[in-house]
Amino acid sequence: MASKVPASPSSHVRVAPADTKSGYRRLLRTPGAWTFLLPGFAARQPFAMLTISMVLLVRHTTGSYGTAGAVAAVTGASMALCAPRGGRLADRFGQRAVLLPGTFLHAASVAALVALALAHVPAWVLFAAAVPAGATVPQVGPMVRSRWAVALREAPAPLTTTAAAFESVTDEFTFVIGPVVATALCTGVHPAAGLITEAALALVGGILFATRGSGSPAPRPVSAAKGARHSSALAARGVPALAVAFLGIGTVFGGMQVSLAAFTEEIGRPGLNGVLYGTFAAGNMLAGVVYGSVSWRRGPRARLLAAYAALTVACVPLWAVDAAPLLGALGLAAGLCIAPAIITGYTLVDALVPAATRTEAFTWLTGAVAFGQAVAVTAAGLLTDRWGAHAGFTVPLAGTVLALVMLTGLQGRLVSRPRGVVVSGVIGHRSPVAVD
Repeated sequence: MASKVPASPSSHVRVAPADTKSGYRRLLRTPGAWTFLLPGFAARQPFAMLTISMVLLVRHTTGSYGTAGAVAAVTGASMALCAPRGGRLADRFGQRAVLLPGTFLHAASVAALVALALAHVPAWVLFAAAVPAGATVPQVGPMVRSRWAVALREAPAPLTTTAAAFESVTDEFTFVIGPVVATALCTGVHPAAGLITEAALALVGGILFATRGSGSPAPRPVSAAKGARHSSALAARGVPALAVAFLGIGTVFGGMQVSLAAFTEEIGRPGLNGVLYGTFAAGNMLAGVVYGSVSWRRGPRARLLAAYAALTVACVPLWAVDAAPLLGALGLAAGLCIAPAIITGYTLVDALVPAATRTEAFTWLTGAVAFGQAVAVTAAGLLTDRWGAHAGFTVPLAGTVLALVMLTGLQGRLVSRPRGVVVSGVIGHRSPVAVD
């Protein structure tokens, strides 16, 4: 394992001044970056609207947060199971070949789910309809991260961390906008307006991103060589441990979405839901901006554990709060802890996983968040129906505690090893990457 950079005697969290050569300005000057950044932003916006729009629609048609949470959970679980397969296909056949048909299928699936919900069909029919809606969610975020990896393949390592931070900020910016817009549409226009808008944006944004092929990783079909196999990214060292960590992050997202919706309804101000969740996401975005602008002395493994411990502590008081302003402040604090964990996780994946399976590896983390969110939405919905919104806020705490314990035990896996690469009959060795 590569040696650690000694920490300052006065502090274990001291950071070095930002390296201007690896800042956001240089990142955004990367040749070809804007050809995928703008359409990528448009294409990922619907993902931030999907869960909350589904919860609000199904809650309206069934009268139960438990049922609404369970339907949204089926969508999240379906996405979590299918996203890595979609990432693997994108690695093998190219992003456009996977994304174009996927966006059409997703829009059609969501439209079918809306029609069924408004027809007041039995709950099991909604569960069945939620499966294709989740399975076809466009995995634009991982695809953008793969394009960054291609664009920065000759860049210094700090710029890769800055790219991961930039992507986290972009993701969270969508989660600042998405829930607010979805809540406004569902409460002010029609309960189905959020999902209808989500489907339309997914279709238009997905097509725009897919047709902008500049910077897309070259397809890597299975080698025809004897004995060659296309192994799963989940077999790569460290990916399972990171997936466990991202499951916990998903419980925070899912638990907060349902519990905040229930809390604002209990106090008679349902329109405040989008504002509170947007504040939570704003904390995440703010932390991402700061995180990507400094050069950290500690390695990413230590930073991941520290960020996750802080997130766990931030989730402790949520269930005991009665006032909306205080809940917003606590949500902001929780959001501030999420971005460092997400950014560091994606940075580690870039160091641990070979290029041939990078998109799939990113989708394992995205899928883990979705699965954690699915479990949390279900649990928080059931707890909220029985004991009220405060009970739902225990779900993020339980999820982060369990994931932190498991991540601590698996931290030894978060160390890259040299990988031998055969080139023209000569074995070359990739240099070890210092991760702690």
